[in-house]
Amino acid sequence: MDAEGQESFREFVANRSSALLKTAVLLSGGDRHAAEDLLQNALIKVAGRWNRIDEPEAYVRQVLYRQQVSRWRLKWRRRELSVAETPEASTGADAASAAELRLVMRGALARLTARQRTVLVLRYFEDLPEADVARILGCSVGTVRSTTHRSLARLRTLAPELAALGPAAAEAEQPPSRDYSPVEVRP
Repeated sequence: MDAEGQESFREFVANRSSALLKTAVLLSGGDRHAAEDLLQNALIKVAGRWNRIDEPEAYVRQVLYRQQVSRWRLKWRRRELSVAETPEASTGADAASAAELRLVMRGALARLTARQRTVLVLRYFEDLPEADVARILGCSVGTVRSTTHRSLARLRTLAPELAALGPAAAEAEQPPSRDYSPVEVRP
């Protein structure tokens, strides 16, 4: 890599590494150390091809996803993760409930399989369509749909308090809608 390429790579890493690390943390189930390893390995792979990459962030994300898929295809024993981290210092009841929600979500995500977690991150955090997720993971759209369905069902089982955030809860919080259909007026 030439000097200009090295400089542009350094700028990319400085500007985008925090956003990429968030994705890696989600992919690794909340394990920050595993996420840092995942991101570092992805950046090492990208550095060798830097001058030939048109869209660097998309390419790095693709490498992250594929590396995570490779990790869960290996027959490694699953490590237990601690989710009892102290939430960031904040004030107010909303901040406390938001911190509690993050801990519940992190714990529930950590108890999903790596494949389930990866599909949910790609579909809902990255907001990718099913076809793109299928292409990235090398599976069919039907597999993505069924995995998403099973993953969400398992999340609801692991953390029933998350169900309060779903569409049914949002409808329950809104006042009942009134039917303002036009009334027929007869002369």
